[in-house]
Formats: sequence, structure tokens, C-alpha cells
Amino acid sequence: MNENGNRPSPESLLAKLENGEQAKLRVYIGAAPGVGKTYQMLEDAHLLKKQGADIVVAVVDTHGREDTRAMIGELECVPMRRIEYRGVTLEEVDVDAVIARHPTIAIVDELAHTNVPGSKNRKRYLDVLELLNAGISVITAVNIQHLESLNDVVTRTTGVRVRETVPDYFLRRADEVVNVDVSVDTLRTRLRQGKIYDVVKIEQALNNFFRKGNLSTLRELALRQVATDQATKSHDYREREGLDQAVIPEKVMVAIASRGSAKKLLRVGSRVAGRLASDWYAVYVETPSEELGRIKPPDYAALQENIRFAEELGARVIKLKSRRVADALIDFARREGITHVVFGQTSRSRWDILLHGSIINRFLDEVRDATVQVVPVDQKSEIRDQGLGGGQEP
Repeated sequence: MNENGNRPSPESLLAKLENGEQAKLRVYIGAAPGVGKTYQMLEDAHLLKKQGADIVVAVVDTHGREDTRAMIGELECVPMRRIEYRGVTLEEVDVDAVIARHPTIAIVDELAHTNVPGSKNRKRYLDVLELLNAGISVITAVNIQHLESLNDVVTRTTGVRVRETVPDYFLRRADEVVNVDVSVDTLRTRLRQGKIYDVVKIEQALNNFFRKGNLSTLRELALRQVATDQATKSHDYREREGLDQAVIPEKVMVAIASRGSAKKLLRVGSRVAGRLASDWYAVYVETPSEELGRIKPPDYAALQENIRFAEELGARVIKLKSRRVADALIDFARREGITHVVFGQTSRSRWDILLHGSIINRFLDEVRDATVQVVPVDQKSEIRDQGLGGGQEP
């Protein structure tokens, strides 16, 4: 549960629904499985129902926890859609059925879930966006390690690469982000009591993902995320109400190459843009040798994947055409008033830099008003991981 005692009340959500036409999104976020996100959602759902809200459960994953299962109680559940996949019958959110029922609010658990092939949408967060577009408010939940821009940080901290992620722009769409927080010791006690995983998994979890150091870091990340979200919303409100001078917005640019994966850089850019409450660009320069028909097929495939990933994170993708990459990036940064730039840099010999020059050094020499962040990139490990790499530093 939220130990801070300042969780937004169900009454506040109901008031927002009554005062506004747009569907509302509330996201419960936690440091790890077992903090009580699903339980808290269901508790609030019952309070909303008592106050007269038309609320249904689209999906709740109890993970075999009896107290969570009991919390569903008399809440109306929209039947799940059954899908045959590789000889097994699986269940996913029936988006069309929820829209046809058209409640005021729908409970959608496990936000980062990847839907089984044959589902209407590839990811559950896309199901949520479809419900919101249909005018249905949603209450959902996710763990902090599933936030896309934190993927690399979580991997370094826990040694586990999280494969199911939610793009940062989804959280920026949320009207409320609520931190469901318990202490590290409380969470580990719940694990030992068998309230999170089966008994056979307890010792392994305690010695791996649920180590004290890991949980402390994840808890800090969750608290920072909610604080950032609150600061952004407060800034937007004060600006909208004319309570302070409008601040010139920060503009973030991530320079990606037309070859190799750039996911690490894009995650950093997304995180910076989120902190600065700004829009941001993913920029690549197409040289004559990289024009359509000339670019190597593997490079073209990597570029398209970078573009898809950048758009998923909420970036505006910009293609520039030039024989000189540095000139194009410098001109774009000056023209758009870029204030923060993210470059990737691989290990290069001093002779290579002297012979071919450095785009980063050129940029630093000629664009003095921008903060430049250089992200070290290990090309070999990035390629093995298929999730990191790239950058406009040749």
C-alpha cells in the first residue's frame, strides 16, 4: 500500500470524470511485484462503485493470490476473449466487448503484457489507448521496471533484461500516476510468506531480483517517476492558469545513425525529454550512399527498427539529407533551437579520429548553447543484445 498516506482518493477520480469530457487514465506504479497494485485498484474500484460509478473489470491477474481474488467480489467482469494459439486456449482482454458495454471506468491489470498473436492489439497498453479513445476511463497498473526508458538501468541494476515494456509517452498521457509503495523489508517478508510467488521460487527470487539492493534502487526509481510526473503536471497547470511565466521549452535531439541499433540512445533521450517535460526529436542523416536502393539491406532493416522504436517512445523522427553528417546535424540544432543533444560514441583509435574527424567534436565547437550528452556504446555487446547501440559518431 502507499505508505506516504497521500494516495489520490476515488472521490478525486470521480470528480474529474464528472467535470471533464475526456476519458481519464490512472496508473498505479510500483517498485516490484507484490507491492499491492492490483489489490489497491480493486479496493478503489469498490469505493467508486459505492459512489455510483459504472465500473467493470476488463482483466485482473490475481497471480493465484486468494486475498486479491476475493477483492474482485461483486464487481462486474467483462468476459475475456478466448484465443487458440499453438494448441492452447489463452484469454486476452475483449476490447470490443468492453467498448460495447461502455462503462464509465474499466479496470485493466498488467499494463506491460504482450497479447497473444491473434489479439486485436499487439500490446495491452494499446488496448487501453483504444478504450480511452472510445471514451472509457481506465485504471491500470505496472511495475517500474517495465518503463521503456529505464530498461537499461534496470538491466544494469538487476542483471535481468525486461522484455515487456511500456513507452514513456503512455505515462505522460496519464491524468494520475500513483505510487503504491511498501518498504523493502515488507516486500521481502511477503515473498517469504508465499504471497508473491510459489514456494519453489522464493529462495531464487530472494537471491536474485528481490535482493535488498535491487529493490531499493527500483523503489527509488518509482518514487522519482511519480515525483517527475507530479512536477510536470504542476508546471503545466500553473502555466495554463497563468500563475507563472511560460518557460521556453527544452528541445531534445537524439542523433541516430543509418546503421546499427540505437535503442540505448533513444531510451536516454526519452528519459531526458520526460524530465524536461519537452518534445524531442530522433534525427538521422541520409548520405548519398544510404539512399533507398543503395543502402545495405541489414542497415535499412536496422534503420526502420530504430524509426519504429523512436516513434513508439514518442519522438518525432526527422530525416535529413546531406553528404556531411555533422553539417546537417549542426544546421538542424541551430534552426530548431535544440537545447539538449544525445550522441552515441564507440571506442575509436586516436588515429581514426585524426583521419576521419569527430562529429561530436565538430558539434561541440559550433553549437555552444546546447547540453551534449555522450552515451558510451559497446557495439559488440549491443549487437548481441539486439536492443542497444548506434549513434551518429562514426
